[in-house]
Amino acid sequence: MDDLRHLVEGLKELDAGISKCMRCGFCQHYCPMYGETHREFDVSRGKLALLANMADELLDDAPGLADRLERCLLCGSCQANCPSATPTVNIFLKARALVTEYLGLSPVKKLIFRKLLPNPKKFDLAMKVGSACQRLVFREVRDSAQNSVEAPLLAALIGDRHLQSLPAKSLHETYPDLNTPPDTNKPQVVLYPGCAVDRLYPKVGEACIKALRHHGVGISMPSDFTCCGLPALASGDTKSFEKQVRRNLALLADKSYDYLITPCGSCTAAIKERWPELGGFTPAERDRITAVAGKVIDINVFLVDVLKVQAATPAADAVAVTYHDPCHLKQSLGVSKQPRDVIRANAGCTLQEMPGSDRCCGCGGSFNLLHYDHSKQIGKKKRDMIADTGASVVATACPACMMQLNDILSREGDRVQVRHSIELYADGLQRHPCP
Repeated sequence: MDDLRHLVEGLKELDAGISKCMRCGFCQHYCPMYGETHREFDVSRGKLALLANMADELLDDAPGLADRLERCLLCGSCQANCPSATPTVNIFLKARALVTEYLGLSPVKKLIFRKLLPNPKKFDLAMKVGSACQRLVFREVRDSAQNSVEAPLLAALIGDRHLQSLPAKSLHETYPDLNTPPDTNKPQVVLYPGCAVDRLYPKVGEACIKALRHHGVGISMPSDFTCCGLPALASGDTKSFEKQVRRNLALLADKSYDYLITPCGSCTAAIKERWPELGGFTPAERDRITAVAGKVIDINVFLVDVLKVQAATPAADAVAVTYHDPCHLKQSLGVSKQPRDVIRANAGCTLQEMPGSDRCCGCGGSFNLLHYDHSKQIGKKKRDMIADTGASVVATACPACMMQLNDILSREGDRVQVRHSIELYADGLQRHPCP
């Protein structure tokens, strides 16, 4: 009876948001999935119409409803450009949670979201085993500017993806329980690297630490941060989302800090927007979440808006860099100028804008795993935009976007490096030429 009551309340909550949609179809222009399929049920307007009859859809074809909801990158482009300000991202996240509650979570997702991601030690062990065994499975992509690897033996599972090899050490292993005091009149920050930077792109985290130390900023980074919860939330696993949020809140409880800094646009948006708005938290937990959300800030925004980093005059031999706007950073948080200013702060870089810089790259987290063919086609359009600029480097500010850009550029054989904006800034501090 309680489950039924919860489902009814959830459906009523969805109706309140769905009613804002004017059915104008303006979202068609901005939806990357609709741009590929031109199917009405792939665009927000179509999904919202479907959800208006969600109770019937659950009874008639719950798996089909789940599949249609998953055909969305959750990029937020529709919401950012909706004339009636329909909160589409939260609506779809809540709808996925209701469908998952109705159907249950798959065994694989239970393993990942409830056993692996919330437990740093188990996650570390899995990554160590993977790193040690990767030579048995991966092979280097010959002459790859992105230093990519491929896995023909796993083609049935992962397709023809080009991947990044796993690092020997994570960021938190290199900097265990980092805790350095600030210089006089400088802020104290907590660095939240996120799963991808910590365990897949530790060089991005190292660049953050180098930049913050250069400016005399005090840095604290607990070694046992867990996932921000966005992957679980996107899969409808609200319980795992809540568990991961609570674990991170506990780690921050005894910290005194001015800012919580992340180099991941998805993590920043999750903490700032999803933590306060979603999940079944107590009023006391909500207060703590609100306090944390008020302090979270993207590393680029921190450098430009707080530390007042400014552009440098490009050197005569400056390398052309173009910039891809991560969806969660640009569409959700409105952050676009600051990463470009950070790139310009390296005299070895000159910024070459690409048309459509804020068009989705096609990653979308689990979307890339579930709908790789569509993800690849959306990514191909982004690859063409990058190639048209003639730039030698494409920078971005989200590790998920970095993975997607590496894949699409490597498969095309493009001689374009993929870097995080903070890596370019850190290079410039040592007066090294970009990249």
